[in-house]
Order: sequence, then structure tokens, then C-alpha cells
Amino acid sequence: MRTHFIAIGGSAMHNLAIALKDKGYHVTGSDDAIFEPSKSRLEKKGILPEELGWFPEKITSNIDAVILGMHAHQDNPELAKAKELGLKIYSYPEFLYEQSKNKTRVVIAGSHGKTTITSMILHVLNFHQKDVDYMVGAQLEGFDCMVKLTEDNDFMVLEGDEYLSSPIDLRSKFLLYQPNIALMSGIAWDHINVFKTFDDYIEQFRRFVASITPGGVLVYNEEDAEVVKVVENAENYFRKIPYKTPEYEISNGKVLLKTEMGDIPLSVFGAHNLLNLEGARHICHTLGIMDEDFYDAIMSFKGASKRLEKVEREDKGILYKDFAHAPSKVKAAVKAFCEQFKNEKKYGFLELHTYSSLNPVFLEQYDHAMDGLEEAIVFYSEDALKIKRMEPISPDLIKEKFKNENLKVFTNAEELHAYWDLLDKTKGVYMMMSSGNFGGLDLTK
Repeated sequence: MRTHFIAIGGSAMHNLAIALKDKGYHVTGSDDAIFEPSKSRLEKKGILPEELGWFPEKITSNIDAVILGMHAHQDNPELAKAKELGLKIYSYPEFLYEQSKNKTRVVIAGSHGKTTITSMILHVLNFHQKDVDYMVGAQLEGFDCMVKLTEDNDFMVLEGDEYLSSPIDLRSKFLLYQPNIALMSGIAWDHINVFKTFDDYIEQFRRFVASITPGGVLVYNEEDAEVVKVVENAENYFRKIPYKTPEYEISNGKVLLKTEMGDIPLSVFGAHNLLNLEGARHICHTLGIMDEDFYDAIMSFKGASKRLEKVEREDKGILYKDFAHAPSKVKAAVKAFCEQFKNEKKYGFLELHTYSSLNPVFLEQYDHAMDGLEEAIVFYSEDALKIKRMEPISPDLIKEKFKNENLKVFTNAEELHAYWDLLDKTKGVYMMMSSGNFGGLDLTK
């Protein structure tokens, strides 16, 4: 099968391209910008475009499927050529459904926790040598590629994202998967650039639940009031399995999960991660993994990439990085960090750089998000605001919305880096929260 990727360099798109190459497909692609690690990984597989840019001449009538990424625009010249030739154009999730329509699809959804839960499930299945197809949004230890597609596997585990499918398909990605087994971890307003109101955002999750196949299963977080409302108001038939935070304790800096089989030591920490673990346990149970086998495997789970991930520093200082940028994720990460390190001085750095996080209306969602930290620092780039054509934001407004008078706010990367260089990283503990890189800050030095 011949496939062509428009915007092949994306973190999700390049993984799918590699998975198809591994499956034996003929893969080509284009992009106007490809960064690491996508560039090296595509090059290793022999599918890195020879030059950057869009080339309509690459689009020929013998292509079986064109896969369109979100990075491309509606007026993309390769997309126009594909339409002109009448080729079949798929969004990323649409193509994944096509590859898994004859399998049992397990879809993990929610505003937060879905990457970690999906990673936990895959870790457990891999530990017990249970082979499944999958798609997950973060690099996971023991996995070379974050997409796997085969002809033979009976199950496919999918991280279900509520963001848009493609420039020409404005449905939420997870609405295309039609899950047989689903999980919903939580609902907290995000992607304000697309979902203008909270109800509009919640509507995507109502539709997701409505898309569960008849007689399917939904595992859901009963501690989240919005999730419970969606589940209780659903009109379609499926089996409902609630879950909540399990009992645990922290002893000598180690998290111990309380179970009928005794205390289970874990490598991850934070109440939100224990809640994620419980959701993963229920999903694994539906896939035939008994609790004893689940706990046996989960002890060695060290976390998904950039989810409370410990950074090895040259000076041996204690530093974690987390992908947290949305308010609910920041609050959960800060709470976990403060609970884990009660006796140390805690430094928390947060970078605001998404459209939502830089919107003055949405900023109110961050109230008290950094409470509990001895030193709380927020960084955003005034240049980023200009690039996004957004109105300037004052540091005072940030402090007001965060409801934290002691907050330090930096709007210039050089000033942030100068402050960082003055800190003795061997004293205290540090957490860096961002889906960016703090203006190029090297966290290992």
C-alpha cells in the first residue's frame, strides 16, 4: 500500500509513518519543518524527505492513502493536488481507525492523565508479553516507536485526544475511534482556541461516551464531578466501572500502594498518578490481566516521558520535569511534588506558551495552582505573544490570576536564565512544568 504524509515531521505523524514502514507499506512524506527527534528517526528508516517544503508533484494517482497532519493548512498545495486527483484523504485518527476497525479498540480519554494511563497499560502488557497494537503520545521505556500496527493482534490501545483531527476534519480525534472499551480520567476545560465555552468542551466528551460500541465498557473516574455527570446522562448502553484513588502511604520517600496482597512499592508518586494507576488496573483487568500480575508489573513502571520524569543532573541535584501546562495538570503536579518532598525547599517553574494559557480569560483557571511551593516562578515570552498576535499580558495580571502575591514572573528568557544560574541546584528540589523548553534552558547543568 502506498501512503503519503502531508506534515510527516509531527510527533504523532512521524511515529505513524515509521509504524507503516515497519508494516511493509511504501511511505513518502513532506513537511516545511522537521525537528529532532523526528528528523533522525525518519532518516534512520529511509523516509525523511530529501528537502523541506510542499511539492504537489509528489501527489500521484497511484497513492492509496494521503494522511493529513494538523500542522498543514487548508490551502496546502499537496492537499489541493490530492483533492484534484480524488485520492482518499485521511486524518491521523481516521487512518488509525481504518487500521483497527476489525480489532477490539481500547481508548483512553480525559483532559489529563491519558498519556500516563495508556503508558501504564502498555507497560503492564509488555511486561507480561501480551502483544497488542497501540498509539500513545509519549516515549515509553522499552518501546522503540509509539505506534504499532499489525495484521494479527486482536487489540489496539489508543490514547484518545479531544483536539481536532485535521485542518479539514474539525471533529475531536477520539470521536473517530468508536471504542469497545473506554476510560475517561477527568474533564477540565482546555483548548480554549477551539472550544470557546466549557460546555462546548464537555460536549466532546458526551459525544465520546455516545460513540462507545453497544454493550461496550467504560471505566471512569468517580472522583470527577463532570465525568460522573456525563456518564450518568449517557443514553447508550454500556457497562460502567467506576474507580477512585486507592489507599497509599509515603514511607522514607517511597510510595507504598496498599493492596490485599500487601504493600506494593512504586517508582511513581502523587495522588493523581495513583488515581491513574487504578484506572489502568481496571482496563488491564478487562484485557485478562489479574490484579496480582498487574501489581507485579507496575512496580517497575518509571513514568511516561516528561510526566514527573526525573532529570539526571551533573551536580546530582533533584529535578523533575513535567509536561504540565493546563491548569488541572499544573495543580495535580504541584500537589504531588509538595506531598512527596514535605521537608525540602521546593522550587516550581511553569512556562505559559499555549494559546489557552496566554488568554487572560482562561488564566483564571490557574488560581492557587502554585500554592505550597516555597519558590514559584512563571515564565512566558512577550515575543511569543506577538507571534501569536495576542494582546500583551502584565506580570501583575499573572500574579492576580494565580492568586499568589509571592509569584516571580519572568517575560524574558535571558533574565530567567540569569536567575536560574544563581540558584544552587544541590539545595532544595526543583520541578519544571512546560510543554516547551523555557527558552532553551539546559536542565542537566
